[in-house]
Amino acid sequence: MSLCKRLLSFFLLLLPLTSLFSQDSTGLKGWTVESKKTGEGKFELLFNLPDAQGWQLYAPNQSPGEVKTVEMIFTDSAIKQDGDFILTSQPLTISSTIFETDLAVFERNASWKVKVAISGTVPARLQGTMLYTYGRGEEYNPSTVFAFNVPLEGGVASSWSPKVSSIDLKNPVNNCGDEGTTGKSIASIFLLGLLGGLIALLTPCVFPMIPVTVTFFTKKSQDRKQGVFNAMMYGLFIFLIYTAITIPFHFVDNAKSEVFNNISTNVWLNLFFFAIFVFFALSFFGLFEITLPSGIANRAGSKSGLGNLGGIFFMAATLAIVSFSCTGPILGTLLVGQLQEGAWPLTAGAAGFGLALSLPFALFAMFPNWLQSLPKSGGWMTTVKVVLGFVELALAVKFLANADNVKQWGILKREIFVGLWVIIGLLTTLYLAGVFHKKSEGPRKKLSLIRIVFMLAFAAFTVYLVPGLLNSKMAALKLLSGFPPPVSYSIYPDHVLHAKGVQPIVNDFQAALDKAKKEGKPVLVDFTGWACVNCRRMEEKVWTNQEVDSMMRTKFVVVSLYVDERTRLAVQDRVTFTNAAGEEETIETVGNKWTAFQKENFGAVSQPQYAILSPDQRLLTKTKFYTPDAGEFVSWLKCGLEAYDKIKQ
Repeated sequence: MSLCKRLLSFFLLLLPLTSLFSQDSTGLKGWTVESKKTGEGKFELLFNLPDAQGWQLYAPNQSPGEVKTVEMIFTDSAIKQDGDFILTSQPLTISSTIFETDLAVFERNASWKVKVAISGTVPARLQGTMLYTYGRGEEYNPSTVFAFNVPLEGGVASSWSPKVSSIDLKNPVNNCGDEGTTGKSIASIFLLGLLGGLIALLTPCVFPMIPVTVTFFTKKSQDRKQGVFNAMMYGLFIFLIYTAITIPFHFVDNAKSEVFNNISTNVWLNLFFFAIFVFFALSFFGLFEITLPSGIANRAGSKSGLGNLGGIFFMAATLAIVSFSCTGPILGTLLVGQLQEGAWPLTAGAAGFGLALSLPFALFAMFPNWLQSLPKSGGWMTTVKVVLGFVELALAVKFLANADNVKQWGILKREIFVGLWVIIGLLTTLYLAGVFHKKSEGPRKKLSLIRIVFMLAFAAFTVYLVPGLLNSKMAALKLLSGFPPPVSYSIYPDHVLHAKGVQPIVNDFQAALDKAKKEGKPVLVDFTGWACVNCRRMEEKVWTNQEVDSMMRTKFVVVSLYVDERTRLAVQDRVTFTNAAGEEETIETVGNKWTAFQKENFGAVSQPQYAILSPDQRLLTKTKFYTPDAGEFVSWLKCGLEAYDKIKQ
């Protein structure tokens, strides 16, 4: 086989994977599917396409380029294809110029059957995907997705519905709780972005540009006022460019706002961020330089010579582009960390970052004498980059832990996570102490006061982490609550911190209701996530409060519902329903189920969210969100107990 054919076969083999991820709805229109029961757990599916719409649809049971022309995919191992496809209409035979062989195609009506065997309980509806191939001439479109959902004769339908009619969010028994979500405030996220921007200022890509750019504006302008104005506009454009990065997130439909949660807890995306942050760290260590395609920077730079505001804008854009290798990792860390908070917090973080980068250009233009006080560029900036590289490695570990927590692989349990951070902290301390050295930093010198301060800070942080490796009460690491995996995800089977705490029922709401009815207690519903930082903070800081712990263990039945649990439901438990926005949703995983339950009954998609229900599912209070104040949380729990006493009387 020629090299071209081998390459074509390789790419065609990859296409089914990409189509599964995209679930693209493009392709030939008009497909229909019907089912017919042929035996116990045996069904026959009939696929029909009335018109090929000017294309050639490739018949099944062929594999040109080692990729099947038609393939069935079912997400449940209990459902299997039984034999080859059976043609029910007659195809034509063409000579393919792509594969240099004869192939069967349909040019008008196409139809075929496939037998399916289902072991165990037969669901009321069968969901699946058919990947088909069509093209004409030199155009070839393999693995095109047709997702179908067809009723099955004699199938068992799930009686579960995400909407519970007795839960009235607007009329709880007691009017206490939160009106809306309470996570990080916009102001705190803005300040976090500001801090990130100040750190970025110290990198070799940005710092040397300050005196050069300010001098350019003040000397080029005819008078000082004009120079100051131009420098201020330059700073304003930098601020606007970084803020504009987040604009697309504001176009996400509110009804689908759980997309932010899905992004932040998606396993493959967290693994991608893990790889990207390792890549950034290696760049900061000097193994290579991250550069955008030179054409992008050159185009922006060529426009910077334009007069007036247009040229100033393109100068600002050029700075944003050429400094990407230093600012990208810092800004990326900031934005990824705020994904679960929503669009406006993302904008606040980016705005703070842009403001910190832009302020020096305006301030030094207004007060040019300050330029004399700036430290000279030199080896200290390399030190900043290397330290940031170690920080990026620590963050990469966090993203890997997110994926591991969601999938429960057992790779990064709490002590392994802490151990990796101890190693990174130790390496950073040794580097700052001068134990190892980079040539670009120049000759070794006596440690400066600033370097000694940072060395001691990293050393203290590393020492603080060490008890987290042990099975002791000191392993709580409350200053870092939410970042390491929870104590329940430990290498120690019975961690002392977990054994004495609240033990909620996990992902079994019906079991919680049954227990509440038996014991005569209200149900405390905890909407949480494996990768939810604020959820871990609540569990490790608030739930461990003596009064909170006592009330939750003795006065309530606690159930934790994980919205990012990826375990697939049995086929008979999957549900398709119409949500509050009038759109059809399909529940396929445990996480889908609790996300829909939370959204339909409690009007939110962020975690943590807490609700107090009576055993007959009556809402006793307004819900509660992230509440780091244990006293406030206790007051809300007491309000729920009072509401439960009311309805019992």
